[in-house]
Amino acid sequence: MVPESVGTKNLVGGKSTKTKAQSQRDGEPPLITGWIPFIGKALEFSRDAHKFVEEQKEKFGDVFTVLIAGKYMTFIMDPLVYPSIIKHGQQLDFSEFTNTAAAFAFGYPPMVNRKFPGLKEEITRSFKLLQGDNLTALTESMMGNLILVLRQDHLREDGWKSGSMYQFCNAVMFEASFLTFYGKPPTANRHAGMELLREDFVKFDNVFPFLIAQVPIWLLGRTRTIREKLISYFLPHRISCWSNTSQFVRRRMEVFDHFGSLSDFDKAAHHFGILWASVGNTIPACFWTLYQLLRHPEALQVIRQEIQDTLRLSGLDFDRDVKLSKEQLDKLLYLESAINESFRLSSASMNIRVSKEDFSLQLDAERTVAVRKGDIIAMFPQSMHLDPEIYEEPQTFQFDRFIQDGRPRTGFYKRGQKLKYYLMPFGSGSSICPGRFIAISEIKQFLCLLLLHFDLQLEDGQTTATPDPRRVGLGVPPPTTDVHFRYRVRKV
Repeated sequence: MVPESVGTKNLVGGKSTKTKAQSQRDGEPPLITGWIPFIGKALEFSRDAHKFVEEQKEKFGDVFTVLIAGKYMTFIMDPLVYPSIIKHGQQLDFSEFTNTAAAFAFGYPPMVNRKFPGLKEEITRSFKLLQGDNLTALTESMMGNLILVLRQDHLREDGWKSGSMYQFCNAVMFEASFLTFYGKPPTANRHAGMELLREDFVKFDNVFPFLIAQVPIWLLGRTRTIREKLISYFLPHRISCWSNTSQFVRRRMEVFDHFGSLSDFDKAAHHFGILWASVGNTIPACFWTLYQLLRHPEALQVIRQEIQDTLRLSGLDFDRDVKLSKEQLDKLLYLESAINESFRLSSASMNIRVSKEDFSLQLDAERTVAVRKGDIIAMFPQSMHLDPEIYEEPQTFQFDRFIQDGRPRTGFYKRGQKLKYYLMPFGSGSSICPGRFIAISEIKQFLCLLLLHFDLQLEDGQTTATPDPRRVGLGVPPPTTDVHFRYRVRKV
């Protein structure tokens, strides 16, 4: 038997192939390649990424390289050096990866393309419409659409009703988000066929990890047909007829119309990509926060009281049509802390950069790492989120963990040093999610309305929900199995 890191022979024809393992350079971190050429450690990583990287950290220290499905990924496990990685924008790039992977997953041509000069820059500028003062209109729209869906589907029934919690969150948030971003049909408040659209979306989302890894779509069953069906929903002749479309989507429509070489299908595919971005992580984040609150009734009571007090101090009496403004949502510190705590426990995001050149990456005053062009640098925040040195009792849900002296807490420490980055569910630096503010707002709105309108309980005999390990690196995963709960309309 040979050590894991020794290079192997090419499977085709048995010819010797010089691999990175056979040509280790000075300053490069330990390399773990596994026994299977190309595959490397992909299987172990996909089964339980957190366990895998923690085991490698125990063996090799804070920096090591792993061969995963043909890619060399250098993991940086020390959160104190994250700022050093993030500031290397010249050598470490995220856009090249997303340009290729997102285009492959959603079925549109790469934006960085000679056929579309300036498209990427225009798309990037459009994301400013999800931030700042633009949040006010989006918040008002989302609140109205959540009330619309809840009133018509759930607020007309008396007595306790049982349901599957993830399915409930999915149905409400998917439709309300769709209406908020894309608008309403010409002659109705709600789109016909929304349930079928959501079912197809779930089928697509289930194979999304394979698509983002650029597994050929013809290997994924009916995925191409399902994706084309989803994309067709956003063809220009359909979407142009909708009313109350968000300024964000309207701006993107204008941008696409300026590029004559974009086909109608390409434009629709871009809109479909935004649908996934708007709900792919927000829905599971809603689920995990609600799940944790129902497991901890004392937290639920404190947060419900916080919402009611905020309404009262604003001079509002609760009724079925009450709407919380952006300013009121911003005052809900305990609710925001509970959401952040749920992110900490459930987020499985991975912050990655691709090296544009061979260079020495300076981690701190004593450490540098030799990096090769094309290598992937990976920060793995889940390890930080569950580090007992940073978070006391890290496996325990503490709804007020991110509050200190009546203010948001920002002081978390590693080896006595304050961390600049201590919670990273939305990425970091140039790759940070541009829709993070509206995502937090939507989660707050959903939970506020549920706690105001309903009594909620977990049904007896529930096993502990666990995140789906197949979603590692993609943000907040859904649960492996759904959770059953009961709810009834609260008396006003």
